[in-house]
Amino acid sequence: MKKIALTLVLTASMFSCSSIQNMGSSSSIKQAATLLGSLSSNSTVQQVTSLFSLLDTNKDEAISSTEAIGSVAENFNVLDTDSNSSLNLTELTGLLALLK
Repeated sequence: MKKIALTLVLTASMFSCSSIQNMGSSSSIKQAATLLGSLSSNSTVQQVTSLFSLLDTNKDEAISSTEAIGSVAENFNVLDTDSNSSLNLTELTGLLALLK
């Protein structure tokens, strides 16, 4: 009986940790999508910096094509000026020029 209870507790703990991690990344993606939708030709570099932080889900200081969403994904190759298959903050700031 103790083994069954311990197994249930461990299983529940694993699922709750996984759910919390997934909720965090899902929340970041929702925030990034909202911010991306609000960008305009009047947007600031600070807003793009916030977008960069939200999109960089693995925190490697670059946005890969799998992390990109919306107009960032649609314009990934145009924004990737050094053709290294990732966007740094300077390259993402180029998004502002596309909005004009």
